[in-house]
Amino acid sequence: MKPPRETTRLPRHSGRTDREGVYRDHGRLSYTVIGVYVFLILLSILIIPHTSSTLWALLLVVLLFVFFLARYLSTTYSMNDTFLKAGRIAGGRRIRLDSVSRIEFGSMRELGATGFIGSWGWRGRMWSPFIGSFDAVYTDPVKGLVVSGDGVPLYISPNDLDEFARELSRRVRSYTGRLPVDVGDPLGPSGES
Repeated sequence: MKPPRETTRLPRHSGRTDREGVYRDHGRLSYTVIGVYVFLILLSILIIPHTSSTLWALLLVVLLFVFFLARYLSTTYSMNDTFLKAGRIAGGRRIRLDSVSRIEFGSMRELGATGFIGSWGWRGRMWSPFIGSFDAVYTDPVKGLVVSGDGVPLYISPNDLDEFARELSRRVRSYTGRLPVDVGDPLGPSGES
């Protein structure tokens, strides 16, 4: 006899949580950004003359664009019982879950971020007139999460923003209780109840 259907249904996030309990998500990718990188690679190959004196420059430019495209595509986020990790080729950041004090939606435009080249750096250190210095390991500048804890805040853009916020909130609440600003808390911020 089969068990009732309700007992065999898995939680919605089960596909993102592995056997060790690590929740994983990729950055939200933009076909426009990928297309721009591919266009720049092809343009570099077609426009720069292929003489022996400029071949090294062509190779350097193409490799630089390929590196930044690979870095963009490799952006991932994971949470285990202790850390939130944001990573990509040649860089990343981690925050201890017990240090998280705020989880809020945000965008680079709302943050008023300066330091465009900074977003290409190791951790993506940038500056905002609203929150000061922060790290940005993101693929989408329009929809993301700002997580405050362990030093400067971190801006990330997971693929499933709402689900990621709920899972992060659940794991953080197991350490700290409810947070004053927490977009993933099903009951809302602790100040509202």
